[in-house]
Amino acid sequence: MREQNSKRTTDFGAMERIGLLEQMQGTQLDVLIIGGGITGAGIALDAAARGMKVGLVDMQDFAAGTSSRSTKLVHGGLRYLKQLEIGVVAEVGKERAIVYENGPHVTTPEWMLLPLYKGGSFGKFSTSIGLRLYDYLAGVKRKERRKMLSVAETLAKEPLLKRDGMKGGGYYVEYRTDDARLTIEVMKKAVEIGALAVNYAKVEKLLNGEGGKLAGVAVQDRIGGGTYTIKATKVINATGPWVDELRDMDGSKSGKTLRLTKGVHLVFDQSRFPLRQAVYFDTPDGRMVFAIPRDGKTYFGTTDTNYKGDTVNPTMTLEDREYLLKAANFMFPEQKLTPADVESSWAGLRPLIQQEGKSPSEISRRDEIFVSPSGLISIAGGKLTGYRKMAETVVDKVIELLRSEGGRAFGASTSRNIPMSGGDVGGSSAFEGFVRKTAEEGTRAGLDREAAAFLAQRYGSNAGKLFAMAAAQPQWAAESGLPLALALQLRYAIEQEMSVKPVDFFIRRTGDLFFHISEVQRWKEPVIAAMALWLGWSQEQRAEYAEELERKLSEAVKPQ
Repeated sequence: MREQNSKRTTDFGAMERIGLLEQMQGTQLDVLIIGGGITGAGIALDAAARGMKVGLVDMQDFAAGTSSRSTKLVHGGLRYLKQLEIGVVAEVGKERAIVYENGPHVTTPEWMLLPLYKGGSFGKFSTSIGLRLYDYLAGVKRKERRKMLSVAETLAKEPLLKRDGMKGGGYYVEYRTDDARLTIEVMKKAVEIGALAVNYAKVEKLLNGEGGKLAGVAVQDRIGGGTYTIKATKVINATGPWVDELRDMDGSKSGKTLRLTKGVHLVFDQSRFPLRQAVYFDTPDGRMVFAIPRDGKTYFGTTDTNYKGDTVNPTMTLEDREYLLKAANFMFPEQKLTPADVESSWAGLRPLIQQEGKSPSEISRRDEIFVSPSGLISIAGGKLTGYRKMAETVVDKVIELLRSEGGRAFGASTSRNIPMSGGDVGGSSAFEGFVRKTAEEGTRAGLDREAAAFLAQRYGSNAGKLFAMAAAQPQWAAESGLPLALALQLRYAIEQEMSVKPVDFFIRRTGDLFFHISEVQRWKEPVIAAMALWLGWSQEQRAEYAEELERKLSEAVKPQ
């Protein structure tokens, strides 16, 4: 068996899943992580970088839960300043700068406009002071520090805004991200430095060893059907909305529990909602909502309502759509948006720690670690932006427990300085130059300039791998009936990002089902055919996966 922490850049393809499960079964892991969202991916990277033998499993695809259904911002959380959660603002503000440096290909600075109105939650003076405090707490770079704008300056930034009662605006920087690709890139980096990670592998049973202490799990492969016993010194529950289910399995669901709230976002084409500028505003009922331009679209959200439905598959309801359209038309009254204008949508769950007597929007986003009598380590709460720090804290806790039990010693976290996969571009300041230079390589591999630049932007320092595929196997793209850039992304997603199903590719490897839904409709059949051929699906699998994609397409458009 290979030394687990030897450097490698493969073994993360859809075809390697069974081999990886067998390898996990044959290894005494230091840490097994249950949950492949951004928190689990971050823990895997932090632990592997410290020299631990790490395994990770998820019952769905990586990032299939909350980590592909957020507002897609790595942000400092201005709303938490309003709630006087000073520590949260300071921590996540600093963390977003680290995320940007380690992955500029999945993180983009986005100037945010906060319009101010008579009778609104934010006054001009208090906003100026608040944003200045925000800059200070978050350690904001000088060139990205807040500016206060007049009414004319505010409307020049975004002419679609409601004019009645406007007093001016605040202007500050947040960071836009592709949440699912961020998760995948962190996971790939963990794999490169030794972690073993497999999707569609569901924990069916927790296994106890001496003294009733947790010693491993039994996992079912939901694709291949096999069952595997995986032994680990420590087991981490990083399952987000499913944290309490796993604690229940462990017999330790007591004390603090989760409260799930649902957030829905709507997507409009720019031809119908031509937003120039990202906007953050308060609604008449006191909620804060984002409107953000992206890739020729405008997305708008989010709701914040208590949720007790299907945890795996939250969807937009009629009430969600009506609420968001009302909020959009309140702030952008000339647009007169209707249900027919909604091109796509997504719904996600926030796994918050229960706080009695508080509304969903008031509940703290702080994370907390629970250690059960059996030794199960659960991480609950938290925010996308703080994933790296959360991971560091969890692994520190693991090391503390191992030390108290006389186990092997491991060093301090180094994840602050580890670029995620695709992030070896010379830092954020060098990224634009990197894209220009790398795009030239893509044109030599047969791509047009626009497609080559797009791939360089999306895949960062991994773009060369896609260009190499174009040069080495150009016939595969032609035979698939797909445009070259899409065929390369599909091949790369299968071979090096463990994309198992069409929904993995269209939702979490590309985001196209949310932001280019017409392209999914156009290319779904050749993508399904190519995946079926490459992965050797049975007719039953092909029909099942095609039906799953159709269901997701329908749910994105029609309220459920």
